[in-house]
This record gives sequence, structure tokens and C-alpha cells, in this order.
Amino acid sequence: MATRRVRTSARVEVASDRGVFMISVAAELADMHPQTLRMYEARGLIEPKRSPKGTRLYSHKDVERLRRIQAMTAELGMNLAGVERVFELEEQLGGMERKIRLLEKRAAELKAEVERLEQVRRELRAEIVPYVKGGAIVRNADVKRFTVRVQRPGGGTQRPSA
Repeated sequence: MATRRVRTSARVEVASDRGVFMISVAAELADMHPQTLRMYEARGLIEPKRSPKGTRLYSHKDVERLRRIQAMTAELGMNLAGVERVFELEEQLGGMERKIRLLEKRAAELKAEVERLEQVRRELRAEIVPYVKGGAIVRNADVKRFTVRVQRPGGGTQRPSA
């Protein structure tokens, strides 16, 4: 009796930056000649991964970048130097955006710390005990609620200085 194999269709997810396409497939997906991809690599516009034997392996991101290069050169009339400059500026912009996010996060942390320290200051201020001449000790919070009068030698009273 033969056993029957059942095939299940399992979908495999591949990271968008993992090199999976050989140069001929990537060139076809980007609608370019493979030699164009080699030229773009030589100019530093694209950096495909390499297999252990040295074969170029292009990722989904690489193919999208190739399509962007083609759109900039064919539709916008840019030369490759202009494309290089666009990519440089996009990289700088990305770095600045990351820096801004980090600075905003740090500003929020510092703001929370300032608020915490202000609360501690308010709590400590309420607990400060000023010394009043004549030996009376009064909490700072209580000074505002009542006035302590100190007897002066000779019969009069005076308000203590805080």
C-alpha cells in the first residue's frame, strides 16, 4: 500500500534586504540589461550581496532601488551623478531624522526628570523647618498659617524674621 503525500502550500516570507535574485533575474525584474547592473555596482549606486562563491545576489530592496534609478534617469532626465547626489541627500536626511527622534526622546526624558525634581523640591520645601529667635521651631508650611510673636525684653513683642 502506497502512502500519499499531501502538499501544503506554505508561504515563505523573505526579508526585503536578503539577497535572493541572481543578476539575470534582478535585471529582468528591473527591466534592465545585466551589464547595466554591473555598471551601477561599479559606480556604487547599488551593493548586491554575494554568495559564498561570489555570485551577486540582489534583494527586493535592490530591485526597488534599480527601478528608482531607472525612473530618475528615464522619466526625470537625471544623469547618474544626479542620482548619486539624490541618494546621498536621502541618506543624510535619514540620519538627521534618526538624530531628531533620539533628541526628542532625550528631551522627553529630561522634561520628566525636571518635573520629578520640581516635585521633590516642593516636598522638601514644605519640610524645611526655619529657626525662629527665642527657640520656637516652626515648619515652613505653618509659617504662613499663623504668626509667631516673640516677647522682647522690656515688655513689647516683635515679629520674628524668617
